[in-house]
Amino acid sequence: MQKDSMDFFMGALSPEGGFRGYFSHLNKQPDLWLYLIKAGPGCGKSTLMKRLADKSTAPVERIHCSSDPYGLDGVVFPTKNAAVLDATAPHALEPAYPEAKQSSIDLFCALNGDFLKQNRHQIIALFDRCSALQKQANRCISTAAVLLEEQHRIAASALLTEKLTGYTLRLAKRLLPNTGKQGKEHLRLLSAVTPQGLICWNNSVSAAADHIVVFQDESGAAAAKAIQILRTKALQAGYEIYTCICPLSRQETAEHLLIPQLRLAFVTSNHHHPMDFETHQTIHCTRFLHKETLSGFKNRLRLIRHTVDELLAETSAFQKQAKANHDELEQFYIQAADFDKIDNITQQLSEKIGL
Repeated sequence: MQKDSMDFFMGALSPEGGFRGYFSHLNKQPDLWLYLIKAGPGCGKSTLMKRLADKSTAPVERIHCSSDPYGLDGVVFPTKNAAVLDATAPHALEPAYPEAKQSSIDLFCALNGDFLKQNRHQIIALFDRCSALQKQANRCISTAAVLLEEQHRIAASALLTEKLTGYTLRLAKRLLPNTGKQGKEHLRLLSAVTPQGLICWNNSVSAAADHIVVFQDESGAAAAKAIQILRTKALQAGYEIYTCICPLSRQETAEHLLIPQLRLAFVTSNHHHPMDFETHQTIHCTRFLHKETLSGFKNRLRLIRHTVDELLAETSAFQKQAKANHDELEQFYIQAADFDKIDNITQQLSEKIGL
């Protein structure tokens, strides 16, 4: 893959229940044409997108599936003003402006419907089992999110707000000179809880930036406030930014900020996703916390951290079971698929994008 290509998630299990995705934000990019793939599981959607990404001679954004992080939910081709997305559940997307801004790519036409009908009872049972396991994973991650909010509330009570704000504003003034242009924001997820545990695409930070500012912050309160100030200042200064939302936050808190135009990144580091790069500037956020206030909560914070770790491990375990169940489901669709027809569709799509 070309240098400076980036990896992201654009959807994950939501602490609010169900799936929370940011795919619809791509619709807000006025010049971006969306190719929306409709197909069943195991029909080659991810393989199709990987093949297109591999054909690109320019950097791309690979959008990974949080239920199967080695599969793709989408690929964005910035130099071609095009994106190819899996538009099936749970991130179902419909063309709002058919053939004016989006095109549907139908892979259902490559399926043997008779075969699937013959096996419908097993297929329905597997779909329902996947759904039940994901709901159990959701319950775990929702409970973890509540505890993380409590951790954040405790840290916020000890926050030296004026000191943090002043430091961050000086940082913004030094690193974010005004361009006189209008800023633009892309929402992404840099990390997500997956069947393999919490995965964070640190390589995307290195791809986007040479100057990396790391806010080391276990509680997240100081880093969250600093990142939000920098997010606002970067947009006001006219930069195109990638704002990466915390997947464990019910408030959709900004956790990382990438500004490729400046080769600059501001990221949050903690034990869930440590940010360690060959060269970076580390800001230890304990300097912005009143230590005496925080010391009274030491045991509670330790218990919260331990419990959250257990809950996230349980979330991944349920997702792993769901993935194994989904793999079994895919076998039916693999047997029903005409992959020669899918190969032809892939080639046609490649030509449309101009790869």
